[in-house]
Amino acid sequence: MKYILNLYLLGVLFTLLSVFVRFMESLEGLLESPLPGSPWAIRGHLAHSELPKALPDHPSRGVQ
Repeated sequence: MKYILNLYLLGVLFTLLSVFVRFMESLEGLLESPLPGSPWAIRGHLAHSELPKALPDHPSRGVQ
């Protein structure tokens, strides 16, 4: 009987974990596409608009 109870509790635990993971994924989606006009949207736009500067091309040494 204790074995059945352990399996049941394990199933409940996995169900709650699955719900938690789906909730976190939905929060991630909200953070990636926030509502227009919110301060987070402005910060995200500024962060993504700055492109990293590439290093200048240097001729390789030893190749002529």
